[in-house]
Amino acid sequence: MILACHNIDKSFGDHVIVRDGSFHIEDGEKAALVGVNGAGKSTILKMIINEEPLDGGTVVLAKGKTIGYLAQHQNLLPGGTIYEELRTAKADIIEMEQRLRSIEREMKDLSGEALENRLETYNRLQSDFEARNGYACESEITGVLKGLGFTEEEFSKKTDTLSGGQKTRVSLGKLLLTSPDILLLDEPTNHLDLNSIAWLETYLINYPGAVFIVSHDRYFLNRVVTKVVEIENGKLTMYMGNYTAYSEKKQQIRDAKLKEYFNQQREIKHQQAVIEKLKSFNREKSIRRAESREKMLEKITPVEKPAEAAAEMHFTLEPSCVSGNDVLSVEGMSKQFDGHFLFKDVSFEIKRGEHVAVIGDNGTGKTTLLKILNQVQTADEGSFTLGAKVQIGYYDQEHHVLHDEKTIFEEISDAYPSLNNTQIRNTLAAFQFTGDEVFKEIRSLSGGEKGRVSLTKLMLSEANFLILDEPTNHLDIASKEILEEALNNYSGTVLYVSHDRYFINRTASRILELVNQTFVNYIGNYDYYLEKKDELTRAYAPGVSDSSGRKSSFAGSGDGPAGQSGSASAAGETVSGSKLSWQEQKEQQARERKRKNDLKKTEDEISRLEARNADIDHELTLEEVYSNSVRCQELSSERAENETRLEELYEMWESLAEEV
Repeated sequence: MILACHNIDKSFGDHVIVRDGSFHIEDGEKAALVGVNGAGKSTILKMIINEEPLDGGTVVLAKGKTIGYLAQHQNLLPGGTIYEELRTAKADIIEMEQRLRSIEREMKDLSGEALENRLETYNRLQSDFEARNGYACESEITGVLKGLGFTEEEFSKKTDTLSGGQKTRVSLGKLLLTSPDILLLDEPTNHLDLNSIAWLETYLINYPGAVFIVSHDRYFLNRVVTKVVEIENGKLTMYMGNYTAYSEKKQQIRDAKLKEYFNQQREIKHQQAVIEKLKSFNREKSIRRAESREKMLEKITPVEKPAEAAAEMHFTLEPSCVSGNDVLSVEGMSKQFDGHFLFKDVSFEIKRGEHVAVIGDNGTGKTTLLKILNQVQTADEGSFTLGAKVQIGYYDQEHHVLHDEKTIFEEISDAYPSLNNTQIRNTLAAFQFTGDEVFKEIRSLSGGEKGRVSLTKLMLSEANFLILDEPTNHLDIASKEILEEALNNYSGTVLYVSHDRYFINRTASRILELVNQTFVNYIGNYDYYLEKKDELTRAYAPGVSDSSGRKSSFAGSGDGPAGQSGSASAAGETVSGSKLSWQEQKEQQARERKRKNDLKKTEDEISRLEARNADIDHELTLEEVYSNSVRCQELSSERAENETRLEELYEMWESLAEEV
């Protein structure tokens, strides 16, 4: 075991982050920390590295082990280049190499014993240098930089000029090169394109040390981790397996606990009904039985009802009208920046009902394409045409469609003046904005909150053609799943850019990959794309040198410009062996009906005999009866027989009540 957290506690005021939480990471293990936004994942990582104090409990790192931490926000040393920044991670090896070169120069002027002593030092140092893979140091730095999406031309870029995403990639590369015994990574796939994420997956899978990852990228977690630690409502729970195994196991446990809770509640209500009925018989024996059952009820340990899931978005997307079959037609479109083509002479069509994902490396022009279609930018050449009755709903990852000076409430009310206050509040509540939160200014919101406001506007737009730029950015896993369900139930057309492979796999019926200045078409989801990628890229986008104005033209009828159609695989259904056959179900239902009928007949007979006994008691008070000894004897005998039969019926009723 390399890392263990024992009974840790942390709160901020009344807000509990974690209470009495424990988990451990084994040496070399790859684990994930998951939870909704705001659950405290980043706080737990900061507690592990002593950046945030614990309120209680302990964090134990195995003796002699090193730990490396990648935060979501980075501060790099000013003045250096990207390459120089990564070289600092190998400072000790670089210094060792410099010492070797220095000793080599010294030995030229030495002889005898002095030379032997210096040679001995040199051999020892060189052996250590080789053991630490010193000769591959520079190539390792280059490999990491390229793997994280930097070109050789960018190696000399000053870190001062980098964007936040680029700085995060530099920090990640630097951390990987230091090779600590355990890596703590907070959202490492943010700002990485698909190729870089795939490279990082392979790197971490083969990493000899342990890795503890906070990430919302389910595809990434499925490939890398073998353990999931969940933080939910202040409680830490460990699950073995990848993300899918965790998700399934969690649902199974919740379903089982919910079933146990409802079964116990049903049993309690049943016993209370039996007790009430026994007491209503108003007989000493029945009352004793009722009291016995009451004591049994008091001894029952209540099963705690599973906590409700954290507040989630609830929304549906529904177009106000149906568009024509031809939704979008792009003809000969080109766009360049600073003399560099993003895409050149591309043509494609999108039909009604298609869900099309645009993928590709960072900087290839995916977002630019969406901005052109939404008339935020213009193409250099070519044109596009929208079909009949097409109404666009646009989701911008930079949220330029929002107004910083407005409140959330004003953003919605100004865009949709026909809505009254109650309608606006109800809509915002579906996106987790309640109470005074609706009066927050847009400028004060987090990225995730702005994303939810943009999704609110998108839902209200009732558009039939959604153009979405990175819609899952800043959303937690639960919110992503809700968005996936909304899109899968949406009857309109969708065109979106995303790096979320799990999201693409669940929502795309077609993929356009922007590669080498052109688009390659795949009729299927992300798994299908992976299967066909190499083959179709070689055929239709073989390299930059070959992109000399060749037109990529397709309308969704098949892969590539002229390939055959493909489809996502369909999962077959299996019938559980634990399910009853039709005949067995019928027999079981018949038995249940008979028990209920028998119970009803028993209750009716009890009521009849009790009523008859009451009548007999009344008759015995009448002078014409109690003065007639023969009649009194008859009535007394009848009452005694009724009492005997009632005893049998009470027993029978109790037994049948248990069975039912």
